[in-house]
Amino acid sequence: MPLLRKYSIQESGALVEIVKLPPTAPGPLDGLRFAVKDIIDLAGHRTSCGSPDWAKTHPPAAANAICVDQLLGAGAQCIGKAISDELAFSLEGENYFYGAPLNPRAPHHVTGGSSSGSASAVACGLADFALGTDTGGSIRVPAANCGIFGWRPSHGFISMAGVTPFAPGFDTVGLLAGSADLLARAGSVLLATPVPGEVEVGTLHLIREAWAIGDQEIRAALGRAIQLLQRLFGDQVQETSLREIDGDAAGSGLTSWYETSSILQWCEMWNCLGSWVESAKPALSPKAAKFFDLIKNAERGRLGDATRTRERYFRRLENFLGPRDLLCFPTVPAPARLKGGLKVEGPDKPKTSYYPRTLSLTAIAGIGRLPEVSLPLAEVGGVPVGLSLLAAHGRDAYLLGMVRLVAARSGLFG
Repeated sequence: MPLLRKYSIQESGALVEIVKLPPTAPGPLDGLRFAVKDIIDLAGHRTSCGSPDWAKTHPPAAANAICVDQLLGAGAQCIGKAISDELAFSLEGENYFYGAPLNPRAPHHVTGGSSSGSASAVACGLADFALGTDTGGSIRVPAANCGIFGWRPSHGFISMAGVTPFAPGFDTVGLLAGSADLLARAGSVLLATPVPGEVEVGTLHLIREAWAIGDQEIRAALGRAIQLLQRLFGDQVQETSLREIDGDAAGSGLTSWYETSSILQWCEMWNCLGSWVESAKPALSPKAAKFFDLIKNAERGRLGDATRTRERYFRRLENFLGPRDLLCFPTVPAPARLKGGLKVEGPDKPKTSYYPRTLSLTAIAGIGRLPEVSLPLAEVGGVPVGLSLLAAHGRDAYLLGMVRLVAARSGLFG
């Protein structure tokens, strides 16, 4: 899905502040431009986290975030701070205070969030790649919606210094890019390790339960992508049940993964933000106010069980996935919604609604601390959708190499 034209900063609405930072040294990213999600610090500038009152109540950053300095030191130049959904909570891409960045491949549809401006900046051609963050899908969802590549790294592998924490047990800083090659080049800088040029797959597991919760049109569109993978890897592509991984005899599908990640993230978010909300009494959008009520009243008595479940699933994944194995499923269960179409959904909402289904898919990498890349391999009615590949914990360079191989063989972006 090549970009038909480049868009102006005004047309995109992706940037909340233009900040031009030149590279500090030559390197492998010479001549490339990147945007920075506005929960990541730039020295001398206020980080707003998508909230005007957050910016008002916090001083300018004393230094660039480590990830920013890594990219500047590799030859790239920063173009500015990209809009974030309010306090990085949403999967939508519509900010009550700062507006909705453009999704150029589906202009009437949301970009997805919370790395909405980062995705828009790349998809609109303002930046070659962008820094985003991903706790529960905030890179992967907008990448899928905007028809670009998005990488959530293994948890703990990229420095979070200078990045506002929300749920530290799940927070990651990663990349969105217009091509697999750019994703690999910038990812190699953040990982401080080369991405291999030659890669082979062991077993590529199509996770049955993850495919089952997607809309029929999503499964149909991505079916052609699966045929591509089968041509590339033959009988190494196989269908696998999540039960073979997590050993959950109750057969609860992804429900346990969703509920486990949700309770842990909500409790961590209240720990990180609750004191500020209670003391500063910031202006919040109606959606954010409802969400804060939700996380404030999260059942902290469930933390022990949730922590034990997460560690059990993490160990099961660690034992199941070999160094060249991959998991594969849709990045999102439905195409990007029309702007203004998404609402807050709490735990009482049906499991067939958008948020529980999406967070069920994103929980696999979150709980497993796995690297995941969303590839723009299909569209539904002209709206992009993504296919995700996940590798074993710490196998980020291998995954980026595999994504580059798949993209090259499919003719996608190079």
